[in-house]
Amino acid sequence: MSLADSDRELVVSELDREPTRAEAALFENLWSEHCAYRSSRPLLSAFDSEGEQVVVGPGDDAAVVALPGDGDTETYITLGVESHNHPSYVDPVDGAATGVGGIVRDTLSMGAYPIALADSLYFGEFDDDHSQYLFEGVVEGISHYGNCIGVPTVAGSVDFHPDYEGNPLVNVACVGLTNEERLVTAEAQEPGNKLVLVGNGTGRDGLGGASFASEDLAEDAETEDRPAVQVGDPYAEKLLIEANEELVDEDLVESARDLGAAGLGGASSEMVAKADLGAHIELERVHQREPNMNALEILLAESQERMCYEVEPDNVDRVREIVERFDLGCSVIGEVTDGNYTCTFEGETVVDVDAYFLGEGAPMNDLASEEPAEPETDLPDADLEAAFDAVVSSPNTASKRWVYRQYDHEVGVRTSVGPGDDAAIIAVREAEQGLALSSGAAPNWTDTAPYEGARAVALENATNIAAKGATPLAAVDCLNGGNPEKPDVYGGFNGIVDGLAGMCETLSTPVVGGNVSLYNDSVAGPIPPTPTLAMVGSKDGYDAPPLSVEADGNLLLVGDLGLEADDAQLGGSEYLAQFDGSDAFPALPTDPAAVVETLAAVADDDATLAVHDVSHGGLAVALAEMVTEDTGLEVAIPSDNPAGALFHEQPGRALIQTDSPETVREAFDGVAPVVELGTATGDGTLTVRVGDETIKTDADAISERRATIDRELE
Repeated sequence: MSLADSDRELVVSELDREPTRAEAALFENLWSEHCAYRSSRPLLSAFDSEGEQVVVGPGDDAAVVALPGDGDTETYITLGVESHNHPSYVDPVDGAATGVGGIVRDTLSMGAYPIALADSLYFGEFDDDHSQYLFEGVVEGISHYGNCIGVPTVAGSVDFHPDYEGNPLVNVACVGLTNEERLVTAEAQEPGNKLVLVGNGTGRDGLGGASFASEDLAEDAETEDRPAVQVGDPYAEKLLIEANEELVDEDLVESARDLGAAGLGGASSEMVAKADLGAHIELERVHQREPNMNALEILLAESQERMCYEVEPDNVDRVREIVERFDLGCSVIGEVTDGNYTCTFEGETVVDVDAYFLGEGAPMNDLASEEPAEPETDLPDADLEAAFDAVVSSPNTASKRWVYRQYDHEVGVRTSVGPGDDAAIIAVREAEQGLALSSGAAPNWTDTAPYEGARAVALENATNIAAKGATPLAAVDCLNGGNPEKPDVYGGFNGIVDGLAGMCETLSTPVVGGNVSLYNDSVAGPIPPTPTLAMVGSKDGYDAPPLSVEADGNLLLVGDLGLEADDAQLGGSEYLAQFDGSDAFPALPTDPAAVVETLAAVADDDATLAVHDVSHGGLAVALAEMVTEDTGLEVAIPSDNPAGALFHEQPGRALIQTDSPETVREAFDGVAPVVELGTATGDGTLTVRVGDETIKTDADAISERRATIDRELE
């Protein structure tokens, strides 16, 4: 990928000369879709990113949000998310691993210590050999890197859809912990301060990674694009985490930036551009791990485990002392100036540009957009018991234990509720708060209806958090789409932006940061528009109601049961995916914010025994997931539409087991319907009567159905 002719003309006009080779490469990378958001930035103003608890919003390496509390010192969390989609197709292990490393370093840039990870993964059909190869490699990369650096992976999602066959998605979120005194940003502070490069030596890996991520994947990408994939070293990352902690503790860092897309050139120029300043960098001062590197390679290599710090001159020696004690490289490569962004190599000036123009001068794209077509109604006539088996055993709804058992989700001793539940709970003892974390999207939903599906994704994540008794606090998004130059693709992308933004605003949950990944397109075609949302919520204390039922108590459904066909639209459901049907997407609750708020309160009520949200796979999967070897459920649903009642996936619904049904009804009066479905039993069986039909099974049979992934990959 080279600098487009129109972009080159703009650069020549600004510089009043032809750009040097290094300058042209810098503009090519920093003006790429991956860095400049040329096709998406015009749409992102739809998001509300402000709120009482928001300290730092979009535009920095990570967002910063204050936790509610009455302490003398406010506790801050950081939130960030990024994609490593193209690299994970070319090299699934290193591609996914370096995605984890990058989002963790974004956390370090804010003066925070990483305390939790969440990964949302999307692959082609599960029974495809290549999809399984990518799936196994990505999980290996995430687990190895995350486990080695000691940051627990506590939440996430895995989805399979045929349109990811040529382009999987790897979206990783990180939560960090800091406070007002420790907070650092990526905005340079003062001319004369030194720029210090810390971490691994610079090599030739990852060259052109930003521009590579801004193109469709070619058929030969797995071989031809391998040099654009970075190679990670989690042990160096762990040392960097601890060294960064000491540097921040001793107040030695004025500003910081992780070296990610476009390498040193990207990090250092963005740092000074934010403050309308400049820099002078001597590239030969950069510590290197390969011989005979030229200026362009040093400037743009995306070698991992590196940070750029702004340091006051009097503190440089102390920084070097701390860094070298952790056996990391340390180079004073230049200083902040009040002029242009300049780089020299062995006495020759190779870059001399205005930093703000380099970072913000890319023109935005004005692209054609087509509204997605409404799906037709074509419902299958499937046997109810066969449908139950197919939906409960689908890789999309089946247990993801094979994935998360490879992750160390308890390291750091903060995990109160781990993966496999509706949301994770992390203990933030500094604020006596539980932090709930949910992450994911729903490609079947947004493929069917981008706008309504994205609204549903936001509501689903909020419902997950409320099911643990927490109130949504803030979110970050990773907006994934195909080639935006295709009008139908751009129309779908526009839909997920507006849908996600609208529902988050309705829920009073600011979207404080995020990432955009376009050109997820290959010879197999574009991916479904995929709005991954990582949402956090807070609650007093760290306890939460379980997902599984106890042996006694009434089971209630909050939300529409779907007694009539018109109330149980099946669009986007796993049921239709299994039986090749289509339908309109279900209508969402009329007051979703009240549903979420009330559910959070009821979940924390003393009479509540268990709570589980109802979404993917519908009521059938939710009921099956609540049954254990020792506890069962006996449920009766008076419906003339059994498939609709069991399998429609309207979000914003929950199953509640309680000792006090009246308490639940009173709480949701005027907010959402409440239907009593049945009672818990002590025999580990699930009996569901729907109209004239009955499904009866037990915990062992359910576990066998839900072990689809384990059976195939063990």
